[in-house]
Order: sequence, then C-alpha cells, then structure tokens
Amino acid sequence: MPIIKSAKKALRGSEKKRVYNIRRQKKVEVAIKDIKKLVADKKIKEATKAISEAYSALDKAAKAGTIKKGAADRKKSRLNAFIKRNA
Repeated sequence: MPIIKSAKKALRGSEKKRVYNIRRQKKVEVAIKDIKKLVADKKIKEATKAISEAYSALDKAAKAGTIKKGAADRKKSRLNAFIKRNA
C-alpha cells in the first residue's frame, strides 16, 4: 500500500481507470464472440450487420488507449476476413 499522499491519489485514479479499461475490453470481446457465433451458425447477414458494433467497440478502446491502434486495426481486418472466408 502506498504511504505518500500523491501515491495514494495515483492508486485511486489507476483503480478507476482499470475498471473502465476492463469494461471496454469486455465490450470488444463480447462483440467479437457474437460475430464468431453468428458465422458458426451460418448467419452471415447478421454477422455483417454486427461488425459495425465490433468496429465501434474496437475504435473506442483504441481511442481510450485500452488497446493500441494497430491492434484494433488488425482485429478489424481479421474479423472482416473471417466473415468473407466463411461466407
């Protein structure tokens, strides 16, 4: 546990940021999981509609710094390729 006052403040801030980061990361994971489930069920049209939700979640996570921009771009590209490959 921190002893210095500024370290205590930093700990409180990092705990709040951790909650937000976990929430953003969970949204990304759920969106990707939903798309993969739709593709597995051969519901390609629904998957292409759901991809915009996944793109949004990835972009928001990248903008906030939860994941890097390149990682978000790579995940979007691979999701799109996955849908096209299984269409």
